[in-house]
Amino acid sequence: MILAHNIYIHIPFCISKCNYCAFFSHACATPDWDLFTDKIITEIEHWHNLLGYVSVPTIFFGGGTPSLMPTYVFRKIMSALFKNFEITADAEITIEANPKTLDNKRLCEFSDAGVNRISIGVQSFNDEKLKFLGRIHNADDARRLIDDAMKHIKNVSADFIYGLPFDTAKTVIQTCDEINKIGLTHCSMYELTIEPDTPFGKMNLCMPSNESMAEMYMAIAKTLKLNRYEVSNYAKNGFECRHNQNIWDGAPYIGIGNGAAGRIFFDNIWYEEMGGGKMFKPLSNSERAIERIITGMRTCRGIKIDNEIKKIINLEFAKTNSDVIEFVGDDQIRATDAGMLILDSLIERLIK
Repeated sequence: MILAHNIYIHIPFCISKCNYCAFFSHACATPDWDLFTDKIITEIEHWHNLLGYVSVPTIFFGGGTPSLMPTYVFRKIMSALFKNFEITADAEITIEANPKTLDNKRLCEFSDAGVNRISIGVQSFNDEKLKFLGRIHNADDARRLIDDAMKHIKNVSADFIYGLPFDTAKTVIQTCDEINKIGLTHCSMYELTIEPDTPFGKMNLCMPSNESMAEMYMAIAKTLKLNRYEVSNYAKNGFECRHNQNIWDGAPYIGIGNGAAGRIFFDNIWYEEMGGGKMFKPLSNSERAIERIITGMRTCRGIKIDNEIKKIINLEFAKTNSDVIEFVGDDQIRATDAGMLILDSLIERLIK
């Protein structure tokens, strides 16, 4: 049996690296797009040969900065996907974009080529914060791209980062107020995480306290006129990111391109895929169940306790900690608002 597989395609090129970024990407504003396209199409054909004409409900172009990609490259990749897979009629097709890399003409071209969801890396509406983060755009550039994108693409999302050294609940509320004013139907609010092999990781930054971070997190939920559906994601009903929801719920996905990863299911076996399809190894039932707990508990609907989950979950802990975990019926649990604040430690204690 082969299940429907979502597809993630990694575009690793950026104009410059941001101070916080630990993703696989490198500064190269003018890469060899033809060579890159040929490699991506070769991988697409590889997965077709392995899985067959599998159904695909979502396609996500992430990065890096996918909006640097020429639209002819996007069209060639999409053509290869349609040739090798059964792309569903209502497939969600997302592209990540950064301000100053797209204009109205190219937005229209991407829309005409099939993009029906765009995720814009805004990060902040404050120019000083953008400079601190190492972004190449200013706040007006971000506002302009959001406004232009809304004219061409139905589902527009934006990413923001909070928890910078000079952030407070008040500054976060100001960001949320502007999001509400703009009328975004989806946004991701990410807490700044300091990774060691980044410019920020080499600085001795004075970060906000845990208590201050919790205040910011709670301020987002109180201020945004969007529903939280995952620990860092908020949306108007019907505008949730289907690609990410499928992954969090444990659906299989193919990772294409250097820096991509996937979870493949065929011959009734789950595989961990790394390195753009060049390496993959089988996962045990318990390893896969642990992954499903880690991703599923991030969502507001939580996880269903099936037979494999039941073998590795600490149900006694869940039953005796109703302040952080709640049952939905007899076979589903989710984190409470208080549980979301301590999610990492909560998941660690939830797994036997």
